[in-house]
Amino acid sequence: MRFAGIGFRGAADLASLQDALQKAISATDGGAVDALVSEAAKAREKVFRELAQAMRIPGMGVTQTDMAQMLTPTQSARIQDKFGTGSLAEAAALVAAGPGARLLAERVISSDGMATAAIAEN
Repeated sequence: MRFAGIGFRGAADLASLQDALQKAISATDGGAVDALVSEAAKAREKVFRELAQAMRIPGMGVTQTDMAQMLTPTQSARIQDKFGTGSLAEAAALVAAGPGARLLAERVISSDGMATAAIAEN
């Protein structure tokens, strides 16, 4: 299964999330994403649920504790301070994909800088 990790700022809109996700999908072979995943509180945000509904796939949340266990290839000092990992999108995707997961697409940033996405599979 493929999991798309999504990170976003509070002011991000659906277009921001869609842009980041499309960039991440384009960085892979273009295969389908089976579920969206973000940090648990972000997964409850309206914009995240709208994206999952628009794509007709599950939207999942993972804990900060689980994400903090993930080493990510990209690093953001702001995200490290807030979530305990270098990339929320990469860490969320890796946690959801489970043991043995690998990143297919490292973190990409939406054109407006409001959202990030990464894709992992197991």
